[in-house]
Amino acid sequence: MSERKGVRETTLTEEAYQKLRWDIVSGTLEAGSPLRLDNLKQRYGLGYSPLREALNRLHSERLVTTVALRGFTVAPLSLSEMWDAVETRIHIEAEALRRAIEYGDDEWETEIISTFHALAIKAKRLQDLTEQPPKEEIKALEERHHRFHHALISACRSNWLLDFSQKLYVETERYRFPVLGGSMAASSRDVSREHQDIMEAAIARDADRTVALLTAHYRRTGETLSARYAPESEANVAHRPKAPAL
Repeated sequence: MSERKGVRETTLTEEAYQKLRWDIVSGTLEAGSPLRLDNLKQRYGLGYSPLREALNRLHSERLVTTVALRGFTVAPLSLSEMWDAVETRIHIEAEALRRAIEYGDDEWETEIISTFHALAIKAKRLQDLTEQPPKEEIKALEERHHRFHHALISACRSNWLLDFSQKLYVETERYRFPVLGGSMAASSRDVSREHQDIMEAAIARDADRTVALLTAHYRRTGETLSARYAPESEANVAHRPKAPAL
């Protein structure tokens, strides 16, 4: 009986985590918003215990902050924090990518190709829409985007590198999500081509070129996000790194 109760509590905690995380990343819960347990209980129909555990997990992912006597709040947006995450992610994934290219087998190559194809199909469908896509569709695009980038480094044989990469992905996701499918998504930048170039360089086992392409890809995304959030902090934007020439 206690085992069944423990499983149910774990399930409820995961449900609370997923719902809260989605509302923070999508911007439904705005940066700086208070996260009072009574309000969250009413909003999600979940108990205090799973909500509190979910908030603690989101706090460890830096999506939520806590202040003594004030409780939890949605973490603020900061361009300096975003660029710190982008540059750190470049360092972590460059090493993971080199290892994956060295160790990756046929299954690794197949996963890269299939996840790229799935991402490209979804991106094309959203680009062809004549109106703003619903958040659920953008979420599906982001999930495919995540699977592609994870596939690139999945054969690195280092759980530490994969774990750090995941944490940094989460840190940048809430900045990236509002831009996906929005007015800034339709630009002269060909993101699908960038992904294809990365894929082709990876399966050609050209480590230097793959790392250079991935670095440029992440920094161009940072440039796009900086333009989106520039009014918040011009100083941070002025000191951003530049994408390297390829």
